[in-house]
Amino acid sequence: MTTQTFSLLKPKVVLGVAAHPDDLEFTSAGTIAQFVADGAEAYYLILTNANKGSEDRSMLPEQLAEIRREEQRQAGKLLGLKDVFFADFDDGCLECNHDVKREVVRAIRGVKPDVVITMDPSVLYSAERGFINHPDHRAAGQAALDAVYPLARDHLSFPELLAEGLEPHKTATMLLVNFDNQNYHVDITGHLETKLQALGAHASQLPDPDGAFAMVRAWAERSGAKTGTRYAEGFVRIDIS
Repeated sequence: MTTQTFSLLKPKVVLGVAAHPDDLEFTSAGTIAQFVADGAEAYYLILTNANKGSEDRSMLPEQLAEIRREEQRQAGKLLGLKDVFFADFDDGCLECNHDVKREVVRAIRGVKPDVVITMDPSVLYSAERGFINHPDHRAAGQAALDAVYPLARDHLSFPELLAEGLEPHKTATMLLVNFDNQNYHVDITGHLETKLQALGAHASQLPDPDGAFAMVRAWAERSGAKTGTRYAEGFVRIDIS
């Protein structure tokens, strides 16, 4: 997939949908910081309680969940997010089911985003990067796709949300995180340091912060080289007709 010619995105409202705290910091926080700098309101929806990702044998699941929520709140402040919403589905067990889709539709109808950012659910692995995509990432991405089209759009879907006053909404664009194939890039040269600071807020997940920062910087350099910028983030962009 090659970079296509698109109009420059300058959304008024952005929603990032992810499985875990730190998912969006690793993948798309530079883009979100750029959108915020351009005047957008930005929100996150984190779908799992993130209560499994620790090697500390003394850590309790409920303790870890609260640590990771607070880390995400701090990262959100650094990025200038308007709010962070948390669902409470169990970490490692996320499924693309009716209940998960309802939470995404609730967020979409609530904030009415122009752009939704999420993981490309078709990414199972990247042999080049030695990377297997977490099943929660895939479930979150598929649920977000399904929520954007058609569920958030159709008033007869989730009538209980309509009864709460959450009117249908049509999202104009999706940006899907895909590590090996992209057709749209965002120049994050002016926001890479903010992205790294936000990533650094997730201290519980960074046993080697310097190594993580170097890896993320290298990813941004690789994406930037595709478009003649110093640092960039790449996506599969879908403009929904």
